[in-house]
Amino acid sequence: MQDMTIPSLKGKKVLITGSSRGIGYAMAEGFAKNGCSVAIHGTRMTEKLAEAKRSLEALGAEAVIVCGDLSDPSAPQRIVTEAAEALGGLDVLVSNVSVQIRKPWREITDEEMRLQTEVNFFSGIKLIQAAVPYMLNSGWGRIITVGSTQQEKPHPDMLIYSANKSAMRNVVQSLAGQLADKNITVNNLSVGTIHTDRNAEVLSDPKYYEKVKKDIPTGFIGQPNDCVGAALLLASDAGRYITAENLHIDGGKAFI
Repeated sequence: MQDMTIPSLKGKKVLITGSSRGIGYAMAEGFAKNGCSVAIHGTRMTEKLAEAKRSLEALGAEAVIVCGDLSDPSAPQRIVTEAAEALGGLDVLVSNVSVQIRKPWREITDEEMRLQTEVNFFSGIKLIQAAVPYMLNSGWGRIITVGSTQQEKPHPDMLIYSANKSAMRNVVQSLAGQLADKNITVNNLSVGTIHTDRNAEVLSDPKYYEKVKKDIPTGFIGQPNDCVGAALLLASDAGRYITAENLHIDGGKAFI
């Protein structure tokens, strides 16, 4: 991906959950390259998270680490508070939260339902609840949720995940209307299949890989960097007139 420079992002304070790797880290790097201070997040402190921080600092950005397990109902508030205190405020929240459990719908246990819903749905709302007061205080804010093409095309073995992501899309639409006159935009990125370490195992099967690729109209599987430009646009003044949007980054899979 060619680097995208948006001057209005310089100095913005950004929290990105799930950002030690994959899409979350690619976004963190994009914001760092645009002069933002970035709080990166992981469930717990790991060398991968420390390495991500060092990489962002090597770009000249201020980077801090916040940790918390989003299956813990108290974690979202703590994560946002720690990030805002470390950065001196919070302008942009990228809610990149995801737990996926693949299995036939009749075999899903109560525990698996609760875990996915707590992380994919409840924690997403709680992160926004915690972040908005900082944005109201400054009179400016951007909220971006990372959703999934499964909102429109559910995977048969990911019933709860796709339902949770569809529900968060509804939350985005509702909150966008409630916050629009506060100079806070709320948008969702509907992401398709991306080459990440999470997908590495299933995509390592050549037959499955070709099947997935065949279902994507552009004819290729995306990379984490393919998600960055949209996030930067929505977080900047260039995206000030965009809210309640559900932007697909999926090679056309959802509707073609």
